[in-house]
Amino acid sequence: MSHLARLTASLVAAGALIITTPSGASATAVGSTPIRTFDYTIGGVSMKVPTGCMFTHAVRGSGRKITYQNAGVDCAFVGALSSGFCNWRIDFTYADTNNKTYRTSRGATHQECKIDPMRNNSPQRLPRYGKTCAHLYVNSVRRAAQCHHITK
Repeated sequence: MSHLARLTASLVAAGALIITTPSGASATAVGSTPIRTFDYTIGGVSMKVPTGCMFTHAVRGSGRKITYQNAGVDCAFVGALSSGFCNWRIDFTYADTNNKTYRTSRGATHQECKIDPMRNNSPQRLPRYGKTCAHLYVNSVRRAAQCHHITK
């Protein structure tokens, strides 16, 4: 069997496992979005974040109850060689089905430079369905966002 045929068969089998796995009352969602290349200045020094970094947001829970929420950056290739993200913070927001934000959990601003900034958020009991988003800010400018819908 060729390498491509084995890979295709493996993917089909994995898809069948996902489709046939019984769903419980809990839900998990994980998503990533690429962080575009950008330049910024900190303390008079020009910084550049190259391509190769992703912003990932994970949520676990059931219904309107979020038991775990995390967001962070992973870099590879040229992105992993950069000086990282300085003066960063990660916020979590919660919006209703009309896309009106009703709660923000603002993260602390970290002055140090990190190649892999990350934040966990405390469990949440949401008053309504809608969505939760994670936002990455670098030097007070939003650079990435990733959202998940919270539905019945």
